[in-house]
Amino acid sequence: MPEALTLQVLLDTASVLIFALTGALVASRAQLDLIGFLFIAALTALGGGTLRDVLLDRNPLFWIGAPWFLGVAVFAATLVFFTAHLLESRYRALLWLDSLALAVAVPAGAAVALDLGSHWAIVVVMGVATGTFGGLMRDVVCNEVPLILKQGELYVTAAALGALATIIVTMVGFGGGPALIAGGVATWALRAGSLHFGWALPVYKSRPPRQ
Repeated sequence: MPEALTLQVLLDTASVLIFALTGALVASRAQLDLIGFLFIAALTALGGGTLRDVLLDRNPLFWIGAPWFLGVAVFAATLVFFTAHLLESRYRALLWLDSLALAVAVPAGAAVALDLGSHWAIVVVMGVATGTFGGLMRDVVCNEVPLILKQGELYVTAAALGALATIIVTMVGFGGGPALIAGGVATWALRAGSLHFGWALPVYKSRPPRQ
């Protein structure tokens, strides 16, 4: 198995695992039962990759072709169901786990589009979609304010930067592993900076109309 494909599978697995953990943490905050944990974890873990594969007309969907991804999500949900009470701040853990999941999923999604020969703009969109839509569905279903819409936070921006970094490193001749790693590092650096240092984009502030 080629190195890039091996790393792609590892990234997909890590993305499913970490996003499933965040979904289960949100389920714990909503005080759901075990079935609720499993549903939210699977929705979060598989949602972004499913959207990517549908838009790219990629068959079978990644988790249908490899059903063990479902097992990874079930494992993560069950683990959190029995251990979430041990965390001092589940929301803080959610934020940092989500940032890691984003950093893994974005280059994984971008790499799939690159492998299919997609235009660079489509590669960016697929990287962003893979990294953000699972979490978006998780938060909407659990009636939480979606992280991607938090005021001024660098979330979609971090995902777009990571996808662009993956493309650029590929274009200069360092494809495969280096491109995926560069995309992940770029995504996480910007998202982590937003969480730790408060980096943010300017937000719109309404003003009264001129008289």
